[in-house]
Amino acid sequence: MGHFKYASDVGAPVEVAFTYTDNHQFVPDWAFGVADFEPVGDLDHGSGAVFATTLRVGLWHPTVECEITEYRRNAVIEYTLRRRRTGKPAPAGSPLAVLNLRFDPLGYGRAVLTSETEYWAPQGLTGRLLSRMLAAAVQSMVRRTESQLRREIEEFHGTDLVGRIA
Repeated sequence: MGHFKYASDVGAPVEVAFTYTDNHQFVPDWAFGVADFEPVGDLDHGSGAVFATTLRVGLWHPTVECEITEYRRNAVIEYTLRRRRTGKPAPAGSPLAVLNLRFDPLGYGRAVLTSETEYWAPQGLTGRLLSRMLAAAVQSMVRRTESQLRREIEEFHGTDLVGRIA
């Protein structure tokens, strides 16, 4: 299992940052490698909401299941990615990765966005051989996702990093 954590200042209040991140329609704009993010069922936000997530991995476009497993308004959203077999729900105990986004106030009109990711590498000889390459790829994806989310939140709010009106 691998783990990465990044934190950055966002030029928007916690409420604005959380509202933007909570809207499932914006996820493909900020999540690196996500081509489509559509709700499965009636629930489209909050704990227990499930989404069919189409990923872009070169020419391969797999669809996985993404569930919001932790949700506290204006504080935390946690996404859990699971394998998905065609036409069947993903088994609850087989996560591919967990992305935890935490929002903390930093002062007037600013917030701290903390992105924390855990991922599970393949087991066996192949997993050991590919673990460093996988770790580098996941680290790059998490960093790009975090920086793009920060930029999108600031654009949504109409400010830049130091809170000036853009």
